Amino acid sequence: MHITAKADYAVRTLIELAAAGGLPGKAEALAGAQNIPHKFLESVLSDLRRADLVRSRRGPDGGYWLARPPAEISVADIVRAVEGPLASVRGQRPEDVDYPGPAKPLQLVWLAVRANMRAVLEGVFLADIVDGDLPPFVSELIADPEAWTRR
Repeated sequence: MHITAKADYAVRTLIELAAAGGLPGKAEALAGAQNIPHKFLESVLSDLRRADLVRSRRGPDGGYWLARPPAEISVADIVRAVEGPLASVRGQRPEDVDYPGPAKPLQLVWLAVRANMRAVLEGVFLADIVDGDLPPFVSELIADPEAWTRR
């Protein structure tokens, strides 16, 4: 899986907002806190607003804040808001691809990849990250030394 800068920036920005405890955050301050290019962050925030993950208000008391509690926003929600489906094969959903001959079972591999991504990304919420209390299944996955091995 390739995690784009846009997805990474979106998740980090919402973590900042979640950590602010409901106080609005200015785009410039959010960008500075996470070393994100300000202009790029404006585009990301626009996508997040369209997906109803953040709300915004202009003016001196304005800024951005989460549209829902951090315990109700999963990492998958954020990634989908800025990138679309979690897994695609040549722009198609895994259930829509069809391969001839001996490659036919490959579709099942892509479906399994998506299922595993969903399990992690839909099972981790902003509140988990902010609280530093990741779900036990995530801790089990990263406890395996193979998780830390580059290939």
